[in-house]
Amino acid sequence: MKEVMAVIRMNMINQTKKELAQAGISSVTAKDALGRGKGLVDLNLLKGAEQGYEEAVFQLGQSGRLIPKRVLFIVVPDKLVDLTVKTLIQVNKTGKSGDGKIFVMPIMDAVRVRTGEAGDRTLDG
Repeated sequence: MKEVMAVIRMNMINQTKKELAQAGISSVTAKDALGRGKGLVDLNLLKGAEQGYEEAVFQLGQSGRLIPKRVLFIVVPDKLVDLTVKTLIQVNKTGKSGDGKIFVMPIMDAVRVRTGEAGDRTLDG
């Protein structure tokens, strides 16, 4: 069992939920977030800030605006990880900076609160 965590653009959430449901992946948890990738950071400023130059630290602080994003948490059986990732990429890929990131992490177990069931039986897939 794995957790697929995806950081996507805010305006892509409805299409993403729709495509995941059509792929048979109906359970999704979403959360609003703020963030940015390295694309909005001048790497020379970052290097200067790491070296302790106050001017670089000041300028870096002004240029790193955080962008609203949506984070999806999707727990699926191992057999659905590839389908989940492919669906997320298919829906969210524009080819431009800011399309998002996908992280796949192991989940040791899951327990359904209502029945006490554990393991893959608690998942939709």
